[in-house]
Amino acid sequence: MNKTFSPKFFTLMKTGLNKKQITSDIMAGIVVGIVALPLAIAFAVASGVSPEKGLITAVVAGIIISFLGGSRVQIGGPTGAFIVIVFGIVQEFGINGLMISTILAGILLIVFGLLKLGTLLKYIPQPLIVGFTSGIALVIFSTQIKDALGLDIEHVPSEFIEKWRVFLTHMHSTNLYAIGITIVTILLSVYSRKVVSKVPGSFIAIIVMTVLVQLLDLPVTTIETFFGDIPNKISIEVPTFQLDGLTQYFAPAITIALLGGIESLLSAVVADGMIGGKHRSNTELIAQGVANVFTPFFGGIPATGAIARTATNIKNGGRTPIAGMVHAITLLVIMLFFGQWAKLIPMSCLAGILIVVAYNMSEWRSFVAILKTSWFDVIILITTFLLTVLVDLTIAIEVGVVLSAILFMKRMSDIADKKIGHGVDTDVIEDYSDIPDGVTIYEISGPLFFGTAKTYTRVIESIGLKHKILIIRMRHVSFVDQTAIHSFKSTIDTLQNSGVLIVLSGVNAEVNKSFTQSDIIRKIGEDNIFERFEDAVLHAKNNALA
Repeated sequence: MNKTFSPKFFTLMKTGLNKKQITSDIMAGIVVGIVALPLAIAFAVASGVSPEKGLITAVVAGIIISFLGGSRVQIGGPTGAFIVIVFGIVQEFGINGLMISTILAGILLIVFGLLKLGTLLKYIPQPLIVGFTSGIALVIFSTQIKDALGLDIEHVPSEFIEKWRVFLTHMHSTNLYAIGITIVTILLSVYSRKVVSKVPGSFIAIIVMTVLVQLLDLPVTTIETFFGDIPNKISIEVPTFQLDGLTQYFAPAITIALLGGIESLLSAVVADGMIGGKHRSNTELIAQGVANVFTPFFGGIPATGAIARTATNIKNGGRTPIAGMVHAITLLVIMLFFGQWAKLIPMSCLAGILIVVAYNMSEWRSFVAILKTSWFDVIILITTFLLTVLVDLTIAIEVGVVLSAILFMKRMSDIADKKIGHGVDTDVIEDYSDIPDGVTIYEISGPLFFGTAKTYTRVIESIGLKHKILIIRMRHVSFVDQTAIHSFKSTIDTLQNSGVLIVLSGVNAEVNKSFTQSDIIRKIGEDNIFERFEDAVLHAKNNALA
């Protein structure tokens, strides 16, 4: 099998695993399974489906994604990003339509992987990703207001503005017990880790709040109020469809596939940075596709890589796909033996958990940081954010990508007549023979933007890690966008953590301003940034000989 499409688990099995690592993976998997339990239930309920569907998704998709995936540590399952999409599909097409849409999305993801489209993630600008992620977070938060306040509303509109109008007109029905449960759940989810670090706060909150509601017989709604008894078994379900009616499911399927692909690969990239690994993006897409094709037949909903649970896996010692499979088995055991009690969980407790999830995925710090950068990035950010909240996620992504391309062309036309770099770093050093060992030079040719950022930073990191001092010549870099800054900062951190000295030369005024706003100048140090290449080389020599 071609290495590009070879699952990490198969590769690791060939190279062998030591007993100590397997033990560590099993323990990490159990911890992640406990972390995933309340989230899987909460994501399902918020999506408008019964709680066991979230658990089934985490079990079935979790095993498949770990077994066939291109990442060593990826944890798969339902995620908060899908709440808005799944809820909308269920409202319009019902559960049967959701199953068909998910299966079609899985097929699309497999095709994306076979066509080696995994690397196209680098063409998704950072402001676009932050925009739709923050938008999804706001929508998730808004969907939880009813249960968080215990409002007596029979039907909540799907439109954002209309939804809040209904909330405001029903404030008189606020349930103080529900508010109290929501607040305590949020506090336990956020602060309990300071006392009990190994047990997730959301898990503690569910146990404590459920017990209190039952003991005190508090007048609040529970999962049972809306869904009745929860089955503690997995059964096979087959969707019904007609060939001439499949076209209506293409749009939601594309949305699921795009969001699932983007989120899973983002999660894999974050994981790579945490463990110093390198995932196989196309294999990962195929695994995500297979998971989404099979999971609906067991009663599941769309699944993808979960960044927070993947990070939890890594922090608890997980380093192989075994941890992901153990996480799924842990959830299966809990579902089979304790699932029947999940019906007693208060809806306001789930609302509190999801409010914390919404806050964590909001990326508000990145949002604010981008607002301080160029207006090109700000336009992409705000447009994508507003379209996600007020219109539709698919439209937001499509418009965001097209807008990014148009603004890039506008930016290039604006600088066409400018003599960027004129009088800066015009030195030509033909003879590199006197450059000391351990010093290397890399020149970036052209703007650093979302289409080139990942390639340049990957090469810079690869070259830099082999030397003690890296001179990056930037005389031809006319501008940098937020995607490039995000990637460049990550590369700087990796190199500096490995003891590599980074020296820049030929940074023009516009790039310097962007680097200053994003804290890159401080990271590298003003003493290591020069206008003239000759001065940068001299500085590197002095440090190499010191």
